[in-house]
Amino acid sequence: MGNAQQRPPGRGDGGGGQRAQPCNPGPGRGRGESTKQPAPGKAPIMNGTQRDNRTHAADENSASGPGQTGVDQSYLDAPAGALPPPLARLKNEGNMLFKNGQFGDAVEKYSQAIAGCEEAGIDSPEDLCILHSNRAACYLKDGNSTDCIADCTRSLELQPFSLKPLLRRAMAYEYLERYSKAYVDYKTVLQIDVSVQAAHDSINRITKLLIDQNGPDWREKLPEIPLVPLSAQQHRREEPPSEEVLQARAARKAEEEARKAEVRFSSLKKEGNELVRLGRFQDALEKYSECLQIKPNECAVFTNRALCYLRVDRFQEARQDCDSALEIEPTNKKAFYRRALAFKGLKDYLSASTDLQEVLQLDPNVQEAEQELEQVTLLFRESLMSSAAQG
Repeated sequence: MGNAQQRPPGRGDGGGGQRAQPCNPGPGRGRGESTKQPAPGKAPIMNGTQRDNRTHAADENSASGPGQTGVDQSYLDAPAGALPPPLARLKNEGNMLFKNGQFGDAVEKYSQAIAGCEEAGIDSPEDLCILHSNRAACYLKDGNSTDCIADCTRSLELQPFSLKPLLRRAMAYEYLERYSKAYVDYKTVLQIDVSVQAAHDSINRITKLLIDQNGPDWREKLPEIPLVPLSAQQHRREEPPSEEVLQARAARKAEEEARKAEVRFSSLKKEGNELVRLGRFQDALEKYSECLQIKPNECAVFTNRALCYLRVDRFQEARQDCDSALEIEPTNKKAFYRRALAFKGLKDYLSASTDLQEVLQLDPNVQEAEQELEQVTLLFRESLMSSAAQG
């Protein structure tokens, strides 16, 4: 079927302030069908194809339009739900006529299929719902909003909360300026599938009109908006989602994962800090390492883990963690101080002295740094004297 969200070329009320009266198509005739008489000497034209009554095959190919003999029309015999082959063919022909813009002829095919279902006693609400909805789409395209609403209502009686009939009826109500009913149908559509942009746009447009018409209490004058059951919403979710829906889902999933990761990170860091307080540095190391898997650029975690490495005499790892912290925050005092302690453990007293002087340049009031600087300076001199004595 065509795009149900496209506006039809005309309004159902005929425009100009006077509503057009629907024509009487007569028995078996759908709206929009041509009533022209055939030219002398030519066979009558039905649904866009001449009939010469010479063979039955000419009638079977009628949906393809004139001048298309020899075209593969096997798709017309494709199955259509639970409909028997003759009625399935009528539906397929209607679909093709709709696609070709022959809405009046498509109405005729859908009408024949509906009548055939009733005559044969076919109990298939889903198929009848689709047939009425398809015919409603033809009426909408032809600007026949009244019959569109009638067919959509019948579709919804057969299959409540079907998306396309609701959307088409909402559009027809809007064209007839029955804005309250249109608003209710559009809101119902969005309960079923929030990604229908046409419904969002129409809600915004109609809301302004309703405020102008009914004032600030316009909501109180609306008909009741039905609550769509979860089963109907679930049905929509099982259908192939649009690209916009996929992107929205991905964004929501990323936000949820980020939230969970933040909660997990905070919990691990808190546990690590408590373990440090208890002197369980090896266990704290594991907690901080898990934190860095979640947030690999968290400076405070690197300096915390460096402290744990220092406490278990793993000086090289402590130095590496301090290096990482300083790449993230080049003026981090803790990183300089703890790297100085790591250098001290590695007996690189000159590097330790350099880092401690950096700490004091950043904050002259760090007494621990002053004390350590005195110690490493003394150790550096002793190492020089020891090297000279050995030489």
